[in-house]
Amino acid sequence: MFLLRQYFLLFLTAAIWGSGFVAQKTGIEHVSPYTFTFMRTLIGGLCLLPLLAVLNVINSKKQVKKTDRKMFIYGSMLCGFFLILSESLQQYGLLFTDVNKASFITALYMVFVPIIGLFAGHRLTLKLTLAVALSCLGLYLFCMKGEFSLAYGDTLVLLCALGFAFHILVISFFINKVDGVMLSCGQFFVASFLGFIMMALTGMPKTEELMMAAPAILYAGIMSNGIAYTLQIVGQKGVNPTIASLILSLESVNGAIFGVIMLNESMSAKEITGAVLMFSAIVLTQIRLRKRLFKKTSVALN
Repeated sequence: MFLLRQYFLLFLTAAIWGSGFVAQKTGIEHVSPYTFTFMRTLIGGLCLLPLLAVLNVINSKKQVKKTDRKMFIYGSMLCGFFLILSESLQQYGLLFTDVNKASFITALYMVFVPIIGLFAGHRLTLKLTLAVALSCLGLYLFCMKGEFSLAYGDTLVLLCALGFAFHILVISFFINKVDGVMLSCGQFFVASFLGFIMMALTGMPKTEELMMAAPAILYAGIMSNGIAYTLQIVGQKGVNPTIASLILSLESVNGAIFGVIMLNESMSAKEITGAVLMFSAIVLTQIRLRKRLFKKTSVALN
């Protein structure tokens, strides 16, 4: 039941992210990428402050160890750095490429996570390798409308995917050492601080520009950052980083599903095939677990 809950939180994260690409594309029509990234991360951190206040009251009788504080600071700095780096690269990339292609390239972090994880001592089984390959094929069928080629904007988004891979792996390391909500809030304020510096260096926005971009910034800040990234951190606890990246890569599929339900859009046979392959890849990662559960049930009945 614990893993099912964690998988659900990660799936919910992917669903919220899937609806956020449109807000990102709309927002940068009015403000610079660094302004958009700074504002969304700041709003994400501010949204979590009331929740942290409630949690502090609940946990007031518990003592926080000094090592926990140190790990919180290190975790916030590393997560915040990779978050602002990845989001900024993605925002700049969206200036030069379309949403479908950007969503496909961004989700390639599911390939980078197991590869980088090997250097960190993580195991990569044949089953996970097949699941990643199957999901990549499904993602390509789902997102790509024509031939695949890397232009300038696509390269930026590819670097963003690499940054998100490090972000996922850093979270998987620190989530077992610090509180998830605190880590999420900490990363947002670190990211917003770095984002503010870059915004100040590249040009401050005008009030009129901020007003026009406000709906997109608020949605990205509250939903994609404040809620979704916190769900990601909490949901990653106890979950293999590669499996987590596969579930999170469903953001593009979830975005299309929302379009079908809420905007009366349609999905082609190619897109449906791609979505089925991606879901099948995640099911593949759980086959062994289900066999074990079946064996335990059989033993109990006997």
